[in-house]
This record gives sequence, structure tokens and C-alpha cells, in this order.
Amino acid sequence: MPAVEMAALATGNWPLSRDPARPGWTCLPRVATRTPRLSAGSVGAAREFTAAILGRWGLADRSDDVVVVVSELLTNALRHAVSAADEPRSRCPVRLALLQPGPCVLCAVSDPSPATPVLREPGWFEERGRGLHVVDALSDQWGWTAPGPAGKVVWAMISAARPMAYHS
Repeated sequence: MPAVEMAALATGNWPLSRDPARPGWTCLPRVATRTPRLSAGSVGAAREFTAAILGRWGLADRSDDVVVVVSELLTNALRHAVSAADEPRSRCPVRLALLQPGPCVLCAVSDPSPATPVLREPGWFEERGRGLHVVDALSDQWGWTAPGPAGKVVWAMISAARPMAYHS
């Protein structure tokens, strides 16, 4: 599913309409994509890319949270999906997409693996296994598409407005 359609579906704006007068939909969403290298510096480059895009879109208030979510999603794709992908699928690149379909930012990472993400409870002293917990804590909603011939997309949606602080 193309990123624009996924953003529209995830935000309840499906089917797409180019009518700017349609309630809750300002027009087609802002979209930025990147195909990271499969190297040690790719997660850092994706963090910088994400922060720059959010600054350009005027969403600096949520930049820290979105950057962390992108980092976790991309790290999982590079660590688990690419290493486990079989040969025909390995030709499909890992891709990062940022979309702003309205009052939220949708972060999506596609990878060639048919394996779906698993939210697990890591042991107290394990150094890995907390990434999806971080994604769950920082995002309003997250999930993945059903795996297909080119793999799957893991996504997280984050409100563009900073949540109200809780005061006790």
C-alpha cells in the first residue's frame, strides 16, 4: 500500500479526497521518504533526517519523540528483518517514510521480512528487547501491515500537538 494511502487510512481519511473543504482533511499529506544504507551510521542519519523534516514542517515540539520512534523502528528493521530476510526478499530495501496527514505524524518503516514484530517482556538485565515498548509509550497508536511479497510496514502514529502535562 503506498504511503499516502496508508496515512489516509490510518487517520480515517480514506478514501482520499483532493477537496480541501472536506472536514478533518486539509489536502494531500506532507510526505518525506528515505532509503537508508544498511550500515552502522544509518540510524543516526535517519534521526537527523527526521529532525530536519519535522523542523521544516513546523513540528519541532514533537521532534524528540518522533526521532526516538523512528530510531527504534529502523533499528528493529535493520537488526531483525534484514538479517532474517531470504535471498529474493533481500532485494527489497528498507525504507523510511514520514507523513503528516493532518494533526499527526505517521512514521513507517518497510522491510523485506515476512516476520511480524513481537512486543515481548525482556529480562531485567537484558540490553535488548525494549524498542517496541518505547514505540508503544511514545506513540498514540502503532502496528504493522500484513506481510506480502515485498515484506511488511511497521508504523507508529504520533499526535503533532504535544500532550497536556499531568499535574497532581
